[in-house]
Amino acid sequence: MGFVNTIIELLRDPRAAIAAWIAAGPVTAYGFVFLIIFIETGVVFFPFLPGDSLLFASGFFAQGGGFNIMALLATAWCAAILGDQCNFMIGHFFGKRIIASGKVKAMTPERIEKSEKFLEKWGHLAIFLGRFFPFIRTFVPFIAGMGGMHWRDFVIFNVLGGVTWSTLFTLLGYFFGGIPFVQKHFELLIVAIVLVSVIPTVVGLVKSRLGKKRAATAAGNSEVIGTAKQVSRAGKHFKE
Repeated sequence: MGFVNTIIELLRDPRAAIAAWIAAGPVTAYGFVFLIIFIETGVVFFPFLPGDSLLFASGFFAQGGGFNIMALLATAWCAAILGDQCNFMIGHFFGKRIIASGKVKAMTPERIEKSEKFLEKWGHLAIFLGRFFPFIRTFVPFIAGMGGMHWRDFVIFNVLGGVTWSTLFTLLGYFFGGIPFVQKHFELLIVAIVLVSVIPTVVGLVKSRLGKKRAATAAGNSEVIGTAKQVSRAGKHFKE
């Protein structure tokens, strides 16, 4: 329950949560950053962890000296790269069994389908681009491993994506952390980052469901038309 409570506190009051980590010492502070980023990217059971907002908030605290910016970046890079690599291996060795078990509630058919289409559309580049979308960030390496992508191809785009994503969000917090407006409205900015990150995933899921409904409606209409034609032919045949 300790880890769950940590996540709840981070979501409820990120400034106070991270300040408490820093006050507990560098091992605790950097350790929690590493752990949360690693689990979000590396364990398919936890796609909902706040990776983007955590990196931004940590960069914000590096502006004030709570974190050393280079140590923070190194921690984020290692967590992101090792996390995706772990997820890839889980998908490679256990992917089909995990999906068949149905125990990963977050891995809905819609999210799996969206991640598969994303991977099919962008190929190896999906490993890099997927970093910037919650849920897809967690599911794409898992599906890539399950689908048999060569590990050397995966490693290249994993490193590029992990370093780019973690650096971008950390430095955004670092360079904008000194602006008075950011300091005053810090919590609102964190919520905004979460919403902006989640919107593409929500839009994709809505489009997917609407597409399925349209397809089902079209199939139903075709079936009704086909039945009507059969009835019409039967009526003509009866009259004759």
